[in-house]
Amino acid sequence: MPPRAPRFAVASPAVPRRPLPWGWWLAAALLVLALGLQLALADRARLAGDPAWRPRLETLCGLLGCDLPAWHEPAAFRVTSREVRRHPEDPRALLITTSFRNDARWAQPWPVMEVALHDIDGQALGLRRFQPREYLGSPPARPLIEPGQSASATLEILDPGQRAVAFTFDFH
Repeated sequence: MPPRAPRFAVASPAVPRRPLPWGWWLAAALLVLALGLQLALADRARLAGDPAWRPRLETLCGLLGCDLPAWHEPAAFRVTSREVRRHPEDPRALLITTSFRNDARWAQPWPVMEVALHDIDGQALGLRRFQPREYLGSPPARPLIEPGQSASATLEILDPGQRAVAFTFDFH
């Protein structure tokens, strides 16, 4: 009688492999989609600051009822006109009038306006930041300034004297 091979060495009959039903693939795809959606919603504050992602998130939050933080792009504010002159009623003050526009693609909060006065060497003699209620004369009627919307501001500041030859505006 020939020697018998051990049981572990004997080839077992091949079991035919059945493909996974399509329902498993659909469930896996839905779970991956749900995970992506959850990640986008959890990180929406950061993604909302990206111009490529913002329109997608606005659509998504419109469908799901979530909210996005307001767009914040201070560099998109453009000064369209400005003038500095002596205050008509107070000889110790200057009257600054300016107009600016929101050139961002989306509405954003009213900016903090910074005015700096400089001497002939470019050294700052004075700097002050004005809140929207200060430069508008009252709190804004709406919390956001729309794209393309312009606003006018009138500011009264103490006159720094003859050394001030230039002024700059910046937005924060």
